[in-house]
Amino acid sequence: METILAICIGLALSATVGFRIFTPLLITGIFVHVDWLTLSEGFSWIGSTPAIIAFGVATLFEVAVNYIPAVGSFMKMISTPIAALAGILLTASFIGDMSPFLEWSIAIIGGGGAATASHATITAVKGVSETALMSPAVSLAEDATATLAPILIFIAPILAVFFLIVMAFMIYKLYRRFLYKPKTI
Repeated sequence: METILAICIGLALSATVGFRIFTPLLITGIFVHVDWLTLSEGFSWIGSTPAIIAFGVATLFEVAVNYIPAVGSFMKMISTPIAALAGILLTASFIGDMSPFLEWSIAIIGGGGAATASHATITAVKGVSETALMSPAVSLAEDATATLAPILIFIAPILAVFFLIVMAFMIYKLYRRFLYKPKTI
């Protein structure tokens, strides 16, 4: 059961990477640094002072850029591969008590997939929000989700399961609304 919860936590954090890439990494690093969280073997560097500083600077840059609509949309497009890598990293850092093949398969497919799906969905919403002049509100919602979700997941890990269900539902609804165009005969 502990392994399943660890996988859910990793996947949920990977989904938050879709909102802001570096915020979940920064929060994870802080929790590790103050010994409130232990990651799998080989991932303790995430809580090191240099990593926290790097994640902090990257977070500030990412947040600032996203409040400039045209630049924010451009950054969303080029940051998709980075989000996938961050999702893989976060998922792998939580699941370490299994075979390396299974661990990395889950991290790459699940973590990278969750991060890419949430990031692609947010990118689509961001594109539509700019045409409606709602970009600052969407950016604020992204910031809040990327900050509060990881903190709540670390405080009450069972919320990871709830967050994954909510994210899957939101991605489905947004996909149906903005991306899916049924073919008419």
